[in-house]
Amino acid sequence: MTTDTEQLRLAADFAPASEADWRKLVDGVLKGAAFEKLVGKTYDGLKIQPIYSRAQGAAPVAGRAPAAAWQIMQRVDHRDAGKANAQALLDLENGATGLTLVFAGANAAHGFGLAATADALARALDGVHLDAAIAIELQATDASAAALLADYVKQRGFKPGACDIRFGLDPIGDAASSGASAHDAGALAGSAVDLVKQLHGAGFQGPFLAADGRVVHDAGGSEAQELAFVLASGVAYLRALEAGGIALETARGLIFARLAADTDQFLTLAKFRSLRRLWARIEEACGLQPKPLVVSGETAWRMLTRRDPYVNMLRATIATLAAGLGGANAITVLPHTAALGLPDAFARRVARNTQLVLLEESNLARVADPAAGAGGIEALTSELSTTAWALFQEIEKAGGIVAALQAGLIQSKVAAVKQARDVNIARRRDVLTGASEFPNLNEADVSVEAVAPLPSPPPVKAALSFAPLAPIRLADAFEKLRDRSDALLKSKGGRPHVFLANLGSAADYTARATFARSFFEAGGIAAVDGEGGSDPAALAAAYRASGAAIACLCSSDKVYADAAVPAAKALQAAGARHIYLAGRGGEQEEALREAGIGSFVFAGGDALATLEDAYTHLE
Repeated sequence: MTTDTEQLRLAADFAPASEADWRKLVDGVLKGAAFEKLVGKTYDGLKIQPIYSRAQGAAPVAGRAPAAAWQIMQRVDHRDAGKANAQALLDLENGATGLTLVFAGANAAHGFGLAATADALARALDGVHLDAAIAIELQATDASAAALLADYVKQRGFKPGACDIRFGLDPIGDAASSGASAHDAGALAGSAVDLVKQLHGAGFQGPFLAADGRVVHDAGGSEAQELAFVLASGVAYLRALEAGGIALETARGLIFARLAADTDQFLTLAKFRSLRRLWARIEEACGLQPKPLVVSGETAWRMLTRRDPYVNMLRATIATLAAGLGGANAITVLPHTAALGLPDAFARRVARNTQLVLLEESNLARVADPAAGAGGIEALTSELSTTAWALFQEIEKAGGIVAALQAGLIQSKVAAVKQARDVNIARRRDVLTGASEFPNLNEADVSVEAVAPLPSPPPVKAALSFAPLAPIRLADAFEKLRDRSDALLKSKGGRPHVFLANLGSAADYTARATFARSFFEAGGIAAVDGEGGSDPAALAAAYRASGAAIACLCSSDKVYADAAVPAAKALQAAGARHIYLAGRGGEQEEALREAGIGSFVFAGGDALATLEDAYTHLE
C-alpha cells in the first residue's frame, strides 16, 4: 500500500485538462453560436464568465475571527412591547445570540416596530441580560431610541462596557430613505456626533453610527451602488466625528456597515468581501493601519414575495449562506411571511433556524473566507470593488454623500438600474419563483399576527429635502395582477380563465401548453386545457364549454403551419374576445393576425404588459 498521498488524488487517472480543451468541447455544443452567449452580466455591467481558473496568490479577506460564528440576530418589532418581549426571550432560549430592535418609523420597519418610549423599551427587554454576550442592534429613525437604551442600561445596573450594542444611528440613511431631514445639508452627517460622544464617554464601546446600504438595495439599486453609498456615508461620518474632536483612530471603531443579502449567492458573497477591501483602502488613505470593519447583514426586503411565501425560506437560506461566507459579523433573517404582515411564531422560528442549521449542521463559520482563491469570486470581488470605488469617487467629487443626494446623482443612477431590472422582471428574464414563474393559484392562506400596520409617520419639518430612495419589492407588479384575480374570485365566484386550444397530439402541444399555463397563471388567469386534435369545429365547441373569455393556441411550429389559421378563425367565430398563440409568429405572423390572433406569448416577451392587457379583455 502506498503512503504517497499524491497517488490518491481522484483525478490521478485522467489527463490534465486545459481551458482550451474545455473551450473546444463548448464550441461543439454551441454549434457556431457566439461564446458570449454563455457570459452573464450584472446590473453594474460586470461580465461573469462561465468558467474561471484558480486565482493565484489570493489572500483571505480579514473579517470575523477565525472559526468564529456570526451573531444570529432576531427582529424585535411587535407593536405590543409585552408580546415583543415574549418573542425575544423565546428566540434567545432557542439559539438566537442577538436582538435587532426595530422601532416604529425606521427605514425597515415596514409598518410595525416598537414605540420609542422608555416604557416600551423596558417591557421589551425585561429579562434580557444585556451584559451576557447578547448582541443588540438598533434600527430607528429617532435618535432618542439610542438615548433611551443607554438610560435603560444605567437604570438596570449593567456596565456599559460589558454590553454589545450597535446603536445604529444613521441620519444620512434616514434622510435618503424618506427624502427629508430636519437637519440642513451642512449639519446632517454630524447631527448625531454629540450623542455618540455622550454614549462613548459613558463607557459604551459601540459602534454607534451605521453606514446602511439597504437604502439603495431596497430601492432597486445595484451592488456597486450599494457599496458606494456605504463608503460615502462612512466617510461622511468619519469627517463629522473628526470635526467633533474625535481622533480618526478612535472614530473608525465607532462606525459599522449594514448590507442587504439576496438570492444572487456569488454577487452577495463578493459584495461583503468587497466592502472590507474598500474600507481598508479608506483607512489606509486616512493614515491608519486597517482593521476589520464590523459588517451586519440582513436578508433583502425587495426579494420577498407575498405569493408562495414558502419560497422565501429558500431565498433567505441562499442569502444567509452568502453573507456568512462573505464574512458578516451579524445576520438578521427577515421571516418568510414578512411581506404579508407581522410574522408569527412559526415564521420567526424558521428565520432563526435558518441560521442555526447553517452554523451548527453545515459548519459554515469553521473556515475563514472560504471563497479566497476561487477564481470566479475573486474576479467578482475585484471588479465590484473597482466599479464601486469609481462611483464613490464620483460622489466625493460631487461634494460628498449629502450633496450627491441633493443633486439627485444617486437617485438617478439607482432609478436607471431599477428600470432595467423592471424590464427583465416583466420579460421574466429575472425569474421570481411563485410570482412570475411557477405560480400556484390554489395556495393556502399563510398565518401572520393579527396586527394592523401603523399609518405612515407624519412628514418631518424639513430643512433639507430631495427625491427619496423608496423601498420596493420586485414581485409587486405580478402580485397586483394576482390581486385582481382574487378580487374577481371574491366578487364573481370564479377566477378569469384562458382556454388552452391544444392542437395535434400531446407530443405536439405539451411543451407550449405547459409554458402558456405558467404564463397566464402568473397573472392570476387560470388555464383550462383543451383535449387536442385538429378539428376546428370540435375546438370551438370545447372553447364554448370552457366558459373562458380568451383562448391561447398551443402546439408546435409544424402543426401551426397547417392548423393555426383555421383554428383561430373557429375560436373567433365561437366568441373568443382575444386569441393568443404560444410561440412567435415568424413568417406566418401576418396570416395569423388576419385569422384573429391578437397576441403572441413567448419566452423573453413582455409578459407583464401582455397580462395587464389580458384583463382589458376579461373585464
